[in-house]
Amino acid sequence: MNLQGKFIAFDGGEGCGKSTQTQLLKTRLEAAGASVVIVRDPGTTRIGELVRNILLNPDHDEMAMRCEMLLYMSARAQMMSETILPALAEGKVVICDRFVSSTLAYQLGGDGLTADDIRAVAQIAIKGRWPDLTVILDMPAERSIARVTRAKDRIEQRPLEYHKQVRENYLSQAKADPKRVKVVSADREKDAVHADVWSAIDSLGG
Repeated sequence: MNLQGKFIAFDGGEGCGKSTQTQLLKTRLEAAGASVVIVRDPGTTRIGELVRNILLNPDHDEMAMRCEMLLYMSARAQMMSETILPALAEGKVVICDRFVSSTLAYQLGGDGLTADDIRAVAQIAIKGRWPDLTVILDMPAERSIARVTRAKDRIEQRPLEYHKQVRENYLSQAKADPKRVKVVSADREKDAVHADVWSAIDSLGG
């Protein structure tokens, strides 16, 4: 399998296992000889981490949804410029914990935001370099939120109905673009989830 210069994103609701699956995939790819870079969205860069702290701080409950969307895109733009695009140019595999797919799930509909609005801003922020594959780790919102045992951040504190809609927004992305967005059931033992993740990624290695 040749994944040189491929860009893979993991996404899904809170507590769905993105960090665990990211590490499992990294270990397996490196064992196969690939050079792997892991990034998290928002964050990774110095500027991105500052923006992340603003976004997730529960004290900022007056934040408008359009402001929220644009802050995510700002952090993403810095990460693309500073980390992702250089790594891809060097032939490395980039694995991203969340990406534009998150914005299309969490901010969609807020303050009248449409998917076209979000994609238009994203196209600028990411310089048109979309992931080669996005893996949605899917599980019921009740189960995913229950996995968050630490203090919840500003987004995690939102009502259960909001998180149920987020899940539906993720599933809609996969229905709209089944070739590039794959859904994997995450409400299982981690190795079983990884096996399905690997099957999804296997399609990139042709």
